Amino acid sequence: MRLKSEIWVHALLRRCAVQGLNGAVLHRGAEEAGAVYVVINHLNGTHHLLVPPPGPAYDAEGERQFELAFPELRAWPPLSDYIAKLRKSDPDIWVVEIEDRDGMAGLKPRR
Repeated sequence: MRLKSEIWVHALLRRCAVQGLNGAVLHRGAEEAGAVYVVINHLNGTHHLLVPPPGPAYDAEGERQFELAFPELRAWPPLSDYIAKLRKSDPDIWVVEIEDRDGMAGLKPRR
């Protein structure tokens, strides 16, 4: 059984808080099965965007999968525009921002 998106997002934020990372929901999506997008704010003006991969959202061990939307770091204004387009095409998505200067908030994007 898969966790509802809302529960998964709140668990991610709780785990990040325990690690000393700040996080917030930028856009609340569908409680049950909204796709989750994670913005990693590196606190230096650059960001990564983790998106659901094509195909299954979970791996064989039941962990939610992500991939990088862009291989390079992005500034906020163009990334914000990209997210706005995603939200326009699918208003049920969740957008979460995690501030992590040195990493990916414990998430491992697949290659």
